[in-house]
Amino acid sequence: MKTFCGRANPTTGAMEWLEEDENYDYHQEIARSRYADMLHDKDRNVKYYQGIHAAVSRVKERGEKAIVLDIGTGTGLLSMMAASAGADFCYAIEVFKPMANAAVKIVEKNGFHDKIKVINKHSTEVTVGPDGDMQCRANILVTELFDTELIGEGALPTYEHAHKYLVQEGCEAVPHRATVYVQLVESKRMWSWNKLFPVHVEAEDGEKIIVSPSEMENCPGVPSVCDIQLNQMPSSDFTILSDVVTMFSVDFSKPVRSASTYYKVQLEPVKSGKAQIVLSWWDIDMDPSGMINCTMAPYWVKSTSAFQWRDHWMQCVYFLPNEEPVLQGEKVYLTACRDEYSVWYKLQKARGEEENKADVHVESPVCRCQAHLLWNRPRFGELNDENRTRQYITSLMKVLKTDSVCLCISDGSLLPVLAHYLGAKQVFTLENSAVSCSVMEKFFKANHLEDKIKIIEARPELLTSSHLEDKKISVLVGEPFFTTSLLPWHNLYFWYARTAVTSHLTSNVTVLPQSASLHMMIVEFQDLWRIRSPCGTCEGFDVQTMDDMIKNSLNFRESKEAEPHPLWEYPCKSLSNPQEVLTFDFRKTVPQHCLSTEGSVNLLRKGKSHGAVLWMEYHLAADISISTGLMQISNEKGNCEWNPHCKQAVYFFSSVIESEAVSGLPSAVTRILSRI
Repeated sequence: MKTFCGRANPTTGAMEWLEEDENYDYHQEIARSRYADMLHDKDRNVKYYQGIHAAVSRVKERGEKAIVLDIGTGTGLLSMMAASAGADFCYAIEVFKPMANAAVKIVEKNGFHDKIKVINKHSTEVTVGPDGDMQCRANILVTELFDTELIGEGALPTYEHAHKYLVQEGCEAVPHRATVYVQLVESKRMWSWNKLFPVHVEAEDGEKIIVSPSEMENCPGVPSVCDIQLNQMPSSDFTILSDVVTMFSVDFSKPVRSASTYYKVQLEPVKSGKAQIVLSWWDIDMDPSGMINCTMAPYWVKSTSAFQWRDHWMQCVYFLPNEEPVLQGEKVYLTACRDEYSVWYKLQKARGEEENKADVHVESPVCRCQAHLLWNRPRFGELNDENRTRQYITSLMKVLKTDSVCLCISDGSLLPVLAHYLGAKQVFTLENSAVSCSVMEKFFKANHLEDKIKIIEARPELLTSSHLEDKKISVLVGEPFFTTSLLPWHNLYFWYARTAVTSHLTSNVTVLPQSASLHMMIVEFQDLWRIRSPCGTCEGFDVQTMDDMIKNSLNFRESKEAEPHPLWEYPCKSLSNPQEVLTFDFRKTVPQHCLSTEGSVNLLRKGKSHGAVLWMEYHLAADISISTGLMQISNEKGNCEWNPHCKQAVYFFSSVIESEAVSGLPSAVTRILSRI
């Protein structure tokens, strides 16, 4: 059976109706899942196996049957570990039907069908009793319900329910406990992901400073965690202000409470500075003694020899509501508040105990300024990039005249302010949403420009002469940046918008950027390849069925396309030179014919070709370009430095190509280039 799916094309802005399989959403979920990453996590798998084996042994030593409840079984791996360790019976719960079906096949293929029952339900719907899903309560609880924040996937309410209704009192739990650690740091780079810094503009009539509205300055931001590969953050980008301390622990072998609460610890700064960021990670003890430990600690806390790469569990960056100056040796209190699914932090100077206790508020922070709803964290970093801003200023100075009428097409851009300060006679900005209009209104008001720059809330094709006060646009500008863009070329929407407003442009209009180009390069990833690599066997268990299911889902239309990844977090080396594959001239309208390209790439370095990386470059002027991807190849080995504010497009090859510095572009790459 087929179904029609409507979706907006981010590049053209048009609504498209496509015929899809009725299980289309399932396939997208499977194709973009991190199951393969988890199965490749050797450290995780070994520690779980050891912990499960130890738990089964402890139950057997007490003369009891080992009955295991495995919540969120996925492939059934942990249940098979339990069965092979001697468990008498396992109940494996999996709510996602395609995954549950795969688990049934995997369990049977590995010969455990008589020891493991897969239950396709949410754990809160499972019944216990002679006629229930489980014959009796379990005495071993095994789960892997954790995300980078530990509790973001609903671990706490799931454990709370399981202890009440599904497991025996005093049961064994694997993992036995989780512990959350924190460290206070100062970091201009990370702070720039949540606050907008003043922008200095050298204009003909003196220096101008673009400031943020006070509402934005005092806004705590959005409550969602910022999870990153902290191991890729250079130590030069942050200053440690405190030792690592334990924030809180959860004992999973005892009843768990999911109700909102808070935890407070006293810190003594080891260095004076501005407390801006709380870095956090967790570890899990698979056994009560803590001898079997799996940790997410970053490189400066544990030795790199013990480092295990993983993408399903990373580290957390939390932004304090406001930066707080701290002095070395002067005690402060750090409070972690949490609800069922998220954690947030606040810092207070040490005062009377009762006064500090009274100041604790458990309510989650909410963005009040709307800017954090319009701009994500990489976008904040991009707007705070002084070098990038300088390039736009230099380019604008080349094209603006005292009689210039300027129109900006980008979402929530500072270009209209720059254009005004650099001498444009009149400036209009076209905003696509009520949120971007609201944010820009506040911005212009804070800088006393509400009467100088006109905001137009309209789609480009609906722009009228009255919007522009019957003026023709002589300078059309864009970064371009649009909030709907996921892949680098989605910002080519600027070209379609430019085409839509052609009738409002002068015959000799200047367009900035004047053109763009799409670039690609073949790379070998240090670790990212694992998220798309078949597993085959995992700790001796055959999980080929899972590989086949993912491969089948990857054959669906969207799953065949490139994926967005922030490659500054995922080291890779180039096996080819970067190559320009398509160009787009914004001085002209979008052509009626489809743009396509084919070609070959010479592989210059020996290595494993995991895929192709694609990115855009925008040419602001003849000698000024902005890259959204490769910044430089830093050494002879081909190590790459990437734009940290943008996600690059990664197209994984269906099979790894071993190269000995020979030529030949796989047909899969040719196909993706022909579809852009």
